[in-house]
Amino acid sequence: MPTPAAFLIEHLPRLRAAPGPVLDLACGPGRNALAAARAGCAVIGLDRNAAALAQLCAHARAAQIAVQAVRADVETAHGIPFAPQSFGAVLVFHFLFRPLAPEITRLLRPGGWLLYETFTTAQRTLPGGPRNPNFLLHPGELPHLFPTLTPIHHAEATSHSRATARLLARKPPTKPPA
Repeated sequence: MPTPAAFLIEHLPRLRAAPGPVLDLACGPGRNALAAARAGCAVIGLDRNAAALAQLCAHARAAQIAVQAVRADVETAHGIPFAPQSFGAVLVFHFLFRPLAPEITRLLRPGGWLLYETFTTAQRTLPGGPRNPNFLLHPGELPHLFPTLTPIHHAEATSHSRATARLLARKPPTKPPA
């Protein structure tokens, strides 16, 4: 089974307590969706690649865990095919399409979590990984894509093979009526 992101593993307790299901956006073959499901979360993996979703489903069946796979190309005018406030958490790993940021925020229920990790412009100095500037974050950019969420943790780091930014943010809980 594919190895999940360390950033996800670190925050699985938050996902288990999230106010609703977890969406793994652009999930690919589902390494993070599978880890969240193994941890007891209700998970939907969304990707445009049918072969990747087939791998996700095969891994889920083999592990006897439930993950719902949804095929959609979120980079079209159709966007993300879910209603606002459908999810207690949204996971985004190694995917960047800036126009979706407001929609990702709308998907979160009050008190919901966003875990986001993707490449920065420093990746261009390293072997492999994306080179297209549309898929690379500028220094400090990630939290600014989600201005209505409360950042809990933001970090940028470069290793020998990856330059990434990470964001853990929360949608403010609904305030009780006065």
